[in-house]
Amino acid sequence: MTEKLFDTVVVGAGISGLTVAHSLQKRGRSVVVLESTPRAGGVIATVRRDGSLYERGPNSTLDTSPRIGELLGELAIGAERADADAIAARRFIVRGGRLRELPASPSAFATTGTFTPAAKLRLLREPFIAPAPEGAEESIATFVRRRLGGEFLDYAIDPFVAGIYAGDPERISVAAAFPKLLALEQKYGSLIKGQVRGARERRKGRETAKNTAKSFSFRQGMQTLTDALAARLPGLECEVRVGSLARDATAFVVAGKRDGDAIVRRARSVVLAAPAPAAGAIVVAVAPDAARALAGIAYAPIAIVVSVYRREDVGHPLAGFGFLVPKKESRSILGTLFSSSMFEGRAPEDTVLLTTFAGGRRNAEVLDLPDESLAATVRGELADLVGARGMPVWQEIVRWPQAIPQYDLGHLDRLRHVAAAEAAVPGLFFCANYREGVSVGDRIERGDAMAARVDDHLSRHTPAPTVTPAS
Repeated sequence: MTEKLFDTVVVGAGISGLTVAHSLQKRGRSVVVLESTPRAGGVIATVRRDGSLYERGPNSTLDTSPRIGELLGELAIGAERADADAIAARRFIVRGGRLRELPASPSAFATTGTFTPAAKLRLLREPFIAPAPEGAEESIATFVRRRLGGEFLDYAIDPFVAGIYAGDPERISVAAAFPKLLALEQKYGSLIKGQVRGARERRKGRETAKNTAKSFSFRQGMQTLTDALAARLPGLECEVRVGSLARDATAFVVAGKRDGDAIVRRARSVVLAAPAPAAGAIVVAVAPDAARALAGIAYAPIAIVVSVYRREDVGHPLAGFGFLVPKKESRSILGTLFSSSMFEGRAPEDTVLLTTFAGGRRNAEVLDLPDESLAATVRGELADLVGARGMPVWQEIVRWPQAIPQYDLGHLDRLRHVAAAEAAVPGLFFCANYREGVSVGDRIERGDAMAARVDDHLSRHTPAPTVTPAS
């Protein structure tokens, strides 16, 4: 009996791995996906409780690329898409212990009380500040402080970085995490000039800037997307913990275990779509430099606390997307989404559902709190900030000890080792959220692009013969 030789083994069935596999299968390639957990989807998971719907991971994504809509069409879930309510365009930060609305346009910025007159005047200097030397690596904090001033860093960029990466702007690399921002400075000499002139180029490329893109989810939650992808993949195998990767004369050999039994899959190419520590452990024998680089990628921990309150017990109107908390405010949480304001059907009509994030690089010890202490901490913050009175109807806590990869200073150097491994070991590819963006939309775009790379590799190499295992 001959053992099947696949075109590609994909390790990891989060959004990256599922997108790569779907795109390869669409191109006519034979694909097997190996996932260590009982279900596909990674951190994307939707839960229903007592008439409410909440997310254990991402609550929405941004419609930044035509490829996203094309994928929904291929999966026949376009009709399930739910755009965020128009009220979600309103976003808040905490300043001086209360919620203040962020300006959504230049004219609103000019009149807002959220930023001081000094901060507004400081922005007028930005077009005249020289770019950093090409190739110099700065943190996003250093970059913003230099170009826009300290107040803008403290009350706009710091909470923004916490909202995306749960990270520390003093440690996050602007070149790695915000390459388009750096490109504006390098190309136009100014962020303000680049924002104006770059809008024309984005329109030509059919791209939408993230600050203007629509947020969307699905009527039945974000898991609609990953479930639809998984359903299209007959080669999906869950509860397979991959332990090693090797090569013989004809194929890659991916070895793992399921329920104590050995699992071996052979393929002409391998895509590692697992988190950096797991990917590094798998490739240590074939790409030791990449393994060391991947082991050096830190992850921020996140606790998600979902709280359902009676509508009458919350004083704030909750008319918006939610709020973020700057580090300067010295609070115990990173921010809260007004989930039931953003999307219909998230909570019964006489209740509201709030999704609060805590931990991150800023306050990692929060994850060590017992459930009741963590829930009480969030209740206290919501009482102060949105006037939540008394006890909620219920609360749920989700803990992600390694939630979001950190694009810290030196991250691009680490990724160069990963790219070098791809060059040195033809047919080996890495595709996960530690590379080129952490959002769901980023992962869809990058997964599709990775599939094109893999397909090109397979097309340029003569198919290997079917391998007969030794007796």
